[in-house]
Amino acid sequence: MSQNLQFALQAAWKVLLVGLLLGAGLPALFALGVRSLAWGAGGAAEVTEDGTVAKAQPAGTVIGWVCFAVVLLGVVLGITFIVASGFGKALSFEHVYPTIVNKK
Repeated sequence: MSQNLQFALQAAWKVLLVGLLLGAGLPALFALGVRSLAWGAGGAAEVTEDGTVAKAQPAGTVIGWVCFAVVLLGVVLGITFIVASGFGKALSFEHVYPTIVNKK
């Protein structure tokens, strides 16, 4: 009986981790991207503690767009997984990049 409980807890931990990563991680990364773009724009988009406007930071713009690219990649991979499953295929990460393969 304890072996079954151990298997159930291992599976629950994996589901929890993926849920946190995709359920809260992608929206948090999107919010970080929006915040980074505001930091990158400076001016009225970013006000310092003493009430003055901040100068533009080009690194903030780059960080923001990288965050958006990662979120977009996650969304595209999710849609690809759903569509591939609908056609009786599977998404494989055997190689460095994801590929659509026949289900085994």
